[in-house]
Amino acid sequence: MLNFPLMKNIFCMKWGRKFPPSYVNTLAAMVRRHLAPPYRFVCFTDDGKDLAPQVEVRPLPEMQLEHSLPERGWRKLTILGNNLGNDLSGPALFLDLDIIILENLQPFFDQEGRFLIIREWGFRDQVIGNSSVFRFEIGEHQDVLDHFNNHGEEVRQQHRNEQAYLSYAIHHKGMLNYWDATWCRSFKRHCMRPFPLCHFLPPKKPEGAKIVIFHGRPHPDDVQSGWSKHWGLRAAKPADWIAENWNVQK
Repeated sequence: MLNFPLMKNIFCMKWGRKFPPSYVNTLAAMVRRHLAPPYRFVCFTDDGKDLAPQVEVRPLPEMQLEHSLPERGWRKLTILGNNLGNDLSGPALFLDLDIIILENLQPFFDQEGRFLIIREWGFRDQVIGNSSVFRFEIGEHQDVLDHFNNHGEEVRQQHRNEQAYLSYAIHHKGMLNYWDATWCRSFKRHCMRPFPLCHFLPPKKPEGAKIVIFHGRPHPDDVQSGWSKHWGLRAAKPADWIAENWNVQK
């Protein structure tokens, strides 16, 4: 009997108006440059307009959330459900839209473990992970989603956002593992220069990083032509390594 390797799945999500379609298309282009086929690139979204042909568009999984709730990424939990489609199975690497891929993604599939996530940089003494990049087995964590759906108010009182709840829930199952600390770096923590150097030198490209995470502001688009906030106390000049990688054309 021939043994075929499991299909590699890349998942992302887009809902509302926080990010335009170009973010999905740019992410798909970066994956194409940094991951050998075969793989599937799937975007779960409430609006598939203007997405590139190579993007598999799937409906955004349903979730009952009060519109008055602050955005804390709770909708990302629906990616854990077992109703994503009968044709989707095996390992899935979830990627946020506001990231820049610098190197080969294959190690993210080769790393052993049933669930892997970034160890959140600001909570080194806790189990909290950053869910900008995490890998899981499709359909294996319906229980985590069910618990949120049945006890949402209690969960939100205990955990500030989706990634905190997700980390503790997977930790409780004994499956939580972290990527190598050098693989995923924070743009704000590991790339931006302190004042006043930020006005003279471009952001650093972190050595050994495979992915740079743009959590919060600035976004990748913000720093393409230079970005500044708080009267210039926080700023980022354009950088060649950002322009080379945050590019849908290559």
